[in-house]
Amino acid sequence: MAEFRTQLSKISFPFQIGHQHTTLCMGSCFAENMGQRMNQYKFNSLLNPFGILYNPTSISDGINLLLDTQQFTSEDLFEHQGLWHSFQHHGRFSGPDKAAVLGRLNKELGAARSFLQKTDLLILTLGTAAVFQYKASDKIVANCHKLPGDQFNKQLLSVNDCVLALGQMLKQVKTLRPDLEVLLSISPIRHLRDGLIENQRSKATLLLAAAELEKTFSFIHYFPAYEIMMDDLRDYRFYESDYAHPSKQAIDYIWNYFQDAFFVKNTKTILVEVGKVLQAAKHRPFHVGSAEHQVFLQRQLDLIENLEERYSFLDFDLERTVFMGQML
Repeated sequence: MAEFRTQLSKISFPFQIGHQHTTLCMGSCFAENMGQRMNQYKFNSLLNPFGILYNPTSISDGINLLLDTQQFTSEDLFEHQGLWHSFQHHGRFSGPDKAAVLGRLNKELGAARSFLQKTDLLILTLGTAAVFQYKASDKIVANCHKLPGDQFNKQLLSVNDCVLALGQMLKQVKTLRPDLEVLLSISPIRHLRDGLIENQRSKATLLLAAAELEKTFSFIHYFPAYEIMMDDLRDYRFYESDYAHPSKQAIDYIWNYFQDAFFVKNTKTILVEVGKVLQAAKHRPFHVGSAEHQVFLQRQLDLIENLEERYSFLDFDLERTVFMGQML
């Protein structure tokens, strides 16, 4: 029988992870999606303490800040269109109150520094090799925050630029955490505003840089999120309506591939049980006060108690609040 798609063979890695491991996810698409899933399924994980980062230089700069001891000051912020911004952060950190923005930046910075001290797995996803250099400082920024384009120089990093930025930083992190493993991937999100040709050249640069890093450092491993999307799920039905971002179905598919590659057997069993609770918490009844729904709620609370007794590392406070809030 003819095959009508090209599937990537299952791949194995020299390590596996479970709920007992700590994972820091930084970067674009894959890191964001996998980090959200890991948080959802009760892993000890931290996602993008600077917000979504797209280019290798900004990702490297972010982790170097976590290795440092300095805090952000008011001089690191600027005002534009009524909001205070940081060039080192995504726009989700921006706000109208300068003191509040600065406080949040330093709070997240402190938490991420502490988390890095115990991180077992670092997931980095590179989105683009195109960077914007702020003319006033000559520094590459993580986000332009809608400032006029003439205030920036746009350029494409070379393969060597990417390798140097990430390689030097990762050697420092490895010194801090000798048992650290690094998972590197390329975001399949298409940067269509750059143009199709420019997007492909950017992705090619990142792919070559990732290959060089994997060849140079034994603790760096490549995960084929880009190839799964481009070669296995190569159909617009696996994209959102913008034809650039993967659909939920595609993210589910990549998540399952990720599970098969990395999770220990017991972890997969736990995920099935956790998934039942998560699904139940999404249930929206027509009649909250019905006897049937009250029995359903008590059954879920009993299940949560049982799971927390068997797996002390699981925390269902959020789901417990949802169920308790519906009980009479």
